Amino acid sequence: MSVPTYQDFLLPLLQIASNGQQHLLNETIDCLAKQFNLSEEDKQELLPSGRQTKFSNRVGWAVTYLKKAKLLESGKRGTFFISERGLDVLKNKPKSIDRKFLEQFSEFIEFQNIKQDSNLDEVSLVTEIDQTPQEIFDNSYQKLIKEVKESLLDQIKSCSPRFFENLVVDLLLSMGYGGSRKDAGEAVGKSSDGGIDGIIKEDKLGLDCIYIQAKRWEASVGRPTVQAFAGSLEGMKARKGVLITTSQFTKEAKDYVKIIEKRIILIDGEQLSELMIEHGVGVTEIQTYTLKKVNSDYFNEDIG
Repeated sequence: MSVPTYQDFLLPLLQIASNGQQHLLNETIDCLAKQFNLSEEDKQELLPSGRQTKFSNRVGWAVTYLKKAKLLESGKRGTFFISERGLDVLKNKPKSIDRKFLEQFSEFIEFQNIKQDSNLDEVSLVTEIDQTPQEIFDNSYQKLIKEVKESLLDQIKSCSPRFFENLVVDLLLSMGYGGSRKDAGEAVGKSSDGGIDGIIKEDKLGLDCIYIQAKRWEASVGRPTVQAFAGSLEGMKARKGVLITTSQFTKEAKDYVKIIEKRIILIDGEQLSELMIEHGVGVTEIQTYTLKKVNSDYFNEDIG
C-alpha cells in the first residue's frame, strides 16, 4: 500500500490523544504505522527532497492542522494533548475528519488566510489537499530542477565540441579535482589519440591523471564506444578515465566498465546536468530558501 494522506491521519490522531495524556510525536508515528499496517518500505519512502520520510512529514502536518483548529494543544518537550474542543468533536463520533471539516473553526480559517496572503501560490498550498505544504514545496522544486536540467542539456547540445570539452573540465575542477584551469585547458584537445579529449589531475599535487572523453551523442552509447575509450587509455598507459555523454549508456556499456581493470566512470546527460547544478557550472542562483522547524530541545526547561 502507499502512504496515507495527512487527512487520513486527522481522526486517528485525535482518537489516540483522547485519553487526555501528553503524546510524543515519534511514539505517535510508530502507533499510526501499526494501525495502518504500513510496511517498512512505506515508512521509509522519502519526500522528493530526500531529507524526510513522507510518512513522518504527513503525520507531523496532521498534528499541526489539528493544533491550528484548536483540537489539539502543545504540551511540554514537543508533546501534544487533546483540547476540550477536541473532546467535544469526538463526542459527536465523526466518521472522518478532513480539511473541509476543520474549516468550521475560525482559527483554522485564519491559518489558511495567512497562507493565502503569502507570496506562495494559493492553488499549490490550499487546493492540493492530499499533500502537505512541504510535499508541495519539494515537488515544485523538483519540477523547477527538471526544467533547468532539460534547458542545460539543450544548451550543451547546441554549443561547439570545443566548448563542451572545456565545460567538462570546468565541472571537474569545480568538483575538486586538482590542477589549475590553465593546466587543464592546455590539456584539452591536445592529445594525439583521437579517443582522448582532455586530461585533468586527480589532485592538486598531480599524483595521478584522469583522461576525459566528452561527446555530444544523441543516440545511446554502447559497449563498443566504451571499449574503444578503454583501449585509448591503454595506449596512454592510463588507469582512470571519465566518459561523458549528453545521451545515455546502454546496459552492456555499464556492465562492461564493471569487469575491466581500468577505472572508467560513465556520466550520462541527466547526471551531467545534475552535477552542473550541484556545483554551480553553467547556472546562476536566483533565490535561496531555508526551511526551518522548531527545536523542541531548546524549550526543554529540564536541560541545564
